[in-house]
This record gives sequence, C-alpha cells and structure tokens, in this order.
Amino acid sequence: MRVLHFFKSYYPETFGGCEEAIFQLAEGGRALGIDAQVLSLSRRGAARNEPYCHHVCHRSRLDFEFASTGFSVSVFRDFAQLIKTVDIVHYHFPWPMMDLVHFASRVKKPTVLTYHSDVVKQKQLLKLYQPLQRRFLASVDRIVAESPNYAASSPVLARFEHKVSIIPIGQDASLQAQPDPRQLRDWERKLGDKFFLFVGALRYYKGLHHLLQAAQGRSYPIVIMGEGPEEAALKQQARRLGLTNVNFLGALPESDKVALYKLCHAFVFPSHIRSEAFGVALVEAAMHGKPMISCEIGTGTTFINLDKVTGIAVPPASPDKLRQAMDDLWNNPRMAETYGRQARRRYRNVFTSERMVGQYVRLYNALLA
Repeated sequence: MRVLHFFKSYYPETFGGCEEAIFQLAEGGRALGIDAQVLSLSRRGAARNEPYCHHVCHRSRLDFEFASTGFSVSVFRDFAQLIKTVDIVHYHFPWPMMDLVHFASRVKKPTVLTYHSDVVKQKQLLKLYQPLQRRFLASVDRIVAESPNYAASSPVLARFEHKVSIIPIGQDASLQAQPDPRQLRDWERKLGDKFFLFVGALRYYKGLHHLLQAAQGRSYPIVIMGEGPEEAALKQQARRLGLTNVNFLGALPESDKVALYKLCHAFVFPSHIRSEAFGVALVEAAMHGKPMISCEIGTGTTFINLDKVTGIAVPPASPDKLRQAMDDLWNNPRMAETYGRQARRRYRNVFTSERMVGQYVRLYNALLA
C-alpha cells in the first residue's frame, strides 16, 4: 500500500511533534507493507525521491511564509502528480495551504487527516479561514485526533465527531540513536546525576518563562535542550532572575538527547496553552521511565501524563504550583521512582510506534475496502 503524507515541513529541515509523528508512521509502516512518501515545502527548493532513513521524501519550493503558513506555487503541480501514484493521501493539519491544494487537485483517493492542533494563535485570521477549514474537514474521509482529551475539548472536532478516530502518537525506541558509555559519562560529569529536563522547541506556548520563575530560590539543576524563537528572551530572563541552576544546551544530536533522558531525575513540560496539542517529548520521557510534570490544558499532555500515576499535573501558567511539583519529585525519590515505573508501563500499553502504526493500517484498509 502506498501512502503520501502531506505537511508544510519535515525532517531534516525542521523538527517538531508533527514531523516526528510522520517519521514514526513512515518508518514503522514498512513492517506492515506500507510504502510511505512525504511531500513538504523547503527553502532548499524542489526535489524528488530523496531518501530519509528508509522512506522517500519530496520537496516543493517554499516561496514565502505568512502567519506561520508556508506558501508555494509549485506544490499544486507536485501534489497532483504524486497522488496519481499512491493509494491513500494522509494530510497533517493545520496548514491552510494544504486545504487549497486539496480542492485544486480534486483528490479522488481515500483521505485521512491527522488533526494535530486547533488554530490557536492566529485568532483574527482564523475568522477568515474558518469557512475553508470547515469545508476541508468535511471533505476528508476520516479525521484522527491524537488523544481523547483533545477530541473532547476541541470545538472544531465536535462538529465532526461522527468521523473522528483516536490514535495516539507512538514512539519506537529502536529508531533513536543510542549514546555510547563515554557520552553518558561526559554528560554526567557536566550536569550531575540528578536534574530536571525539558526537551523541545523554545516557542511561546512551551511555558518556559514560568519554569524559570519556578526555578527561583531553588538549587536543583534544570536542563533545557532545544532552540527556537524564544531562546534569547529566555536567556535574558534567566540572567535577570540571577538563575545559576538553569542550563541552556541548545539543539543537540539525537544520541545526546537520549543520554539526557537516561540521566535525568524527572521530566518537566510546562506548556500552558492549547497550542501544545499532544507532547511527543512526554512520550519519550515515559519511554525512558521518567516521572513527569505537565500542565492540565485539556490536551494530550495529561493523557500521556496521568496525575498521581505517571507524574504530577499542575494548573497552567502557575510557577508556584510548578515549583511545588518539582520540590515533591526532588525530595521524594521513592515517589519519583514509582511514577517513572508506571510511566514506562503506560508507554508500553498505549504509546508504542507499533500500536500506532497498526491502528493507522487498519484505518487505511477500512477506507480502501
């Protein structure tokens, strides 16, 4: 079965939860007979049939960006050509340009749409986009939400509940580059053997400014791995607050990221608004058996991290509650160990790549039948 994944960006040019979900589907589907291709936009220009790991990628030229939306003229032609060669078209939402390409191409193949997030930030532009959005969502055969929490809390998905399925994003540990013993020793020497870890893009909705406020008056180390548009402002805030216990590591190779997951005491994920629709980094933390701290924002973050089971859920944008949760995990190693063990068990039961891919393949087959 040939499947075309369509999204505005993809590895190795950009990194994020949507890209990771596509990657896990493309790689994991091979064992079940899925020949996956990915079409995305790129500043590097157009290209066809570029190998990435064990699947194939196509690039259309990115002409310009506006309001976090990439636009391309050539993608209309590229998409129309590629859909002739596949059995299933798999969209990854949101990306308004994709809606236009879909209708212009008059797609006749079965369509699946993974609904990664509501449009949250661009509230004024959303009013203009809503008619197209509703028509697009009504036109696809099946919509997939990544958690029951998000399906229940999204007013957009409520309009289409008759065709919404729930398939959480899964992770495959074997696809991660593993650190060698020397890497682990080097990081332990630099950071110690007990610290809080955050991994992710440094974006406005990650709540890291609240984490820095929570770090005031505490000595335990906090490690922030990632880069993004908020990096300079966050570093300036840390200097202003006089924080000497916060380490900004920037972007790192995969093996270093895995080393940090293995070494950390607990994982902290302070995303405070609904732009954080799922939280793939939380799945990675659970995969490594780490207790977690996240905010209750009605999305997948507290579907992955169950309060008082796999970690602690706190109110959003509350540095005091965040600090108390970190204090609790830091000062109660037995509780942290219990939460971590239960997080690992929940990962095996709910969030493996194998489980995710199997559910999608059953959905593909049902649509083809």
